[in-house]
Amino acid sequence: MRSSCFLTVAAILLATPVLAQTAPNPSPAQKPAATTAQAAPPATASGSCTAQATDKKLAGAAKTSFMKKCESDASKACDAQAADKKLAGAAKASFTKKCVSDAVGT
Repeated sequence: MRSSCFLTVAAILLATPVLAQTAPNPSPAQKPAATTAQAAPPATASGSCTAQATDKKLAGAAKTSFMKKCESDASKACDAQAADKKLAGAAKASFTKKCVSDAVGT
């Protein structure tokens, strides 16, 4: 009886350091920004604004109007994403500028 009790205690003691070394899942705040920034503005769901305008074969005033509305929509979506990430000041401005630029395209 004594040897089985000893083996049980020894097994627990040997297993404990292994369990203690297991890292817990990181919280969303601890994850790198690249993995949390997966959501994209609606314009990028089907390509950039420029790509959409080209696909629709828009030109002149129609293209200008479309691009203006698309950029406005992207700006609103990017502002919402910045608010979700609790960004403020220069970080918010930088994030929004890049987000809108990516959504509009070249």
